[in-house]
Amino acid sequence: MRLITLLLACLTFSVQAGQDYDLKPRQIAEGTWLLEGSTDNFDKANGGNIVNTGFIVTDAGVVVIDTGPSRAYGQAMRRAIAGVTDQPVSLVLLTHHHPDHVLGNQAFAGAPIAALAGTRTLLEEQGDAMAENMYRLVGDWMRGTEVVLPNEVLEPGVREIGGHRLRLLALRGHTGADLAVLDERTGVLFAGDLVFYQRALTTPNSPGLDAWLADLDSLEQLPWKTLVPGHGPISQDPAPFAQMRDYLDWLDGLLKEAALKGEEMNEVIRSPIPERFASVSLNRYELIRSVSHLYPKYELQRMPRVDDAAE
Repeated sequence: MRLITLLLACLTFSVQAGQDYDLKPRQIAEGTWLLEGSTDNFDKANGGNIVNTGFIVTDAGVVVIDTGPSRAYGQAMRRAIAGVTDQPVSLVLLTHHHPDHVLGNQAFAGAPIAALAGTRTLLEEQGDAMAENMYRLVGDWMRGTEVVLPNEVLEPGVREIGGHRLRLLALRGHTGADLAVLDERTGVLFAGDLVFYQRALTTPNSPGLDAWLADLDSLEQLPWKTLVPGHGPISQDPAPFAQMRDYLDWLDGLLKEAALKGEEMNEVIRSPIPERFASVSLNRYELIRSVSHLYPKYELQRMPRVDDAAE
């Protein structure tokens, strides 16, 4: 029995050792640190670490931008923060409700966790289902993870924290409730999933590509110096905005033309992807998903109402 117990303990340790997020914060500006995820899809090999999170060390504590995909990620993030500063976490900002950005909230119990009102509503409505899906996708990495709702509702505007003026923008293109954060002191813009770079964008809650394009215009006009996308490498030039606009324009045109031709969804998902997007991670996978999310609206716009046609 003692041998069996020892073997089980070794097996448990081995599993846990293989599931270390091993987050390594990288300084990208004064007091500002990035935890960069991969551009892959959710997988048991990466534990769902496909997202960019970050934190700002201020004179009044640490401001956290998103908490990652699991309780274990949030705990690893706290360890990473402790390796940089002794300052306590004074505020957590959630850019939107998708699971890879918010399921680490448990690790920040006791700190204000703030989000737009729409983000809280969407997380309350969809959070449990999204968490269950994450359990299926990444397995034991999610052990003990539960949905924790924001405890503070954010209003857009400027918020001063420890010598940093944070401009909070309420946008909508990705989910209908999207927060972007510009630190006016450093020029770092945390764009959340309004910007993907070298990784195909996701559209499950988007109110429309026109709204998303308008948000990109708003973001690019800000006095930013360093752009942190929700997924993909950071940039000091507008290349991510150019790629996003190009992709959204192409996707919008593809769906409009397909609807005009009366194509079936299974035809649209096989459409050729332009060569300029060949290096964009998950381009085919996300095209299939975007067609399933968006194409019915495009078809509906092309269908005349029967009662109108009768007149």
